[in-house]
Amino acid sequence: MSPIEAMLLRAATAVLAPAGARARLSAFVFHRVLENPDPLLPDLPDRAAFARVLDWIGAQFRVLSPWQACEALAAGTLPSRAAMLTFDDGYRDNVELALPCLQARGWQAAFFVATGYLGDGAMFNDRVIEALRATRMMRLPRAVLGPAPAADRSLLPADLPLETLAQRRAAIDAVLAAVKPLPLAARDEAVARLEDALGCGLSASPMMSEAQLALLHRAGMTIGGHTRSHPILAALAPATARAEIEAGRDDLRSIVGEAPRLFAYPNGRAGQDWCAEHARMVREAGFAFAFTTDAGTAGHAADPMALPRFTPWDRERRRFQTRAALNLLCRRTAPRTGSAAQARRHDALRGV
Repeated sequence: MSPIEAMLLRAATAVLAPAGARARLSAFVFHRVLENPDPLLPDLPDRAAFARVLDWIGAQFRVLSPWQACEALAAGTLPSRAAMLTFDDGYRDNVELALPCLQARGWQAAFFVATGYLGDGAMFNDRVIEALRATRMMRLPRAVLGPAPAADRSLLPADLPLETLAQRRAAIDAVLAAVKPLPLAARDEAVARLEDALGCGLSASPMMSEAQLALLHRAGMTIGGHTRSHPILAALAPATARAEIEAGRDDLRSIVGEAPRLFAYPNGRAGQDWCAEHARMVREAGFAFAFTTDAGTAGHAADPMALPRFTPWDRERRRFQTRAALNLLCRRTAPRTGSAAQARRHDALRGV
């Protein structure tokens, strides 16, 4: 991108996201940063790619500290081209690889941590990925995960070939789609059956330790709630969902010495993964702002319990920055968390 193109892009971004009451906050969401490219995880950036993305964001947006951004959004005092950075789940590479990149630029970010996996834990998706990476089997039987709940059929529609890299990626997608909606206990059982059948599993936890989480906090990063075990809140009984939210908050307070004020809904899609009922629980647990994974940007009138986040998936600068600018035009944010329509959708998901 030429200097003139870069100047025009910043000018266009400033028009779409001016200062003050008409400002828009772009919240970028990341999960992992890898040491080297991983052909089995092509959507995850390695360290060099992540550094490039940060440079693209910095050339287009004004990156604020998370709490500063949220307070200014609520007050209607955001600067033009305002943005903030967030990371979900609590991966060790956030500390080892992402943190130095942020510090080199003098930036702060919010890290939303599922506390139940700190230390030696591992999320179900990482267990599935590593089992299918390491296995020597060339075919995954459809019966390996067990039957679908309340149905006399397998969770998988057919046997899955594992002979090529592309087939293993496809198998990962199929297994994750099959087990993700299951209740936590059933999901863990299905993943354990998969590991046993494949004869391998995760060799080491990819999650950060409590000491590393405390280090992030001392480094000036914002630590936010993300529940304890990263469930789909809409799939839980209300008391269980509230306990998950509050337990994650209490864990973080114990580790870093202060209660978190920001929260990110696990999975994060409004009306599918969480609803107004959960937003009220988050607010009552003491959180001031909560983030979704719905695309769009937040304006001054946005519901503080339903702030959108979006990161372009492009690996080329012009496309990335253009998509980030177009996201500023997206006013399709989540409904107000008190809306009856959203509550009805949640009831439908629960079968009420």
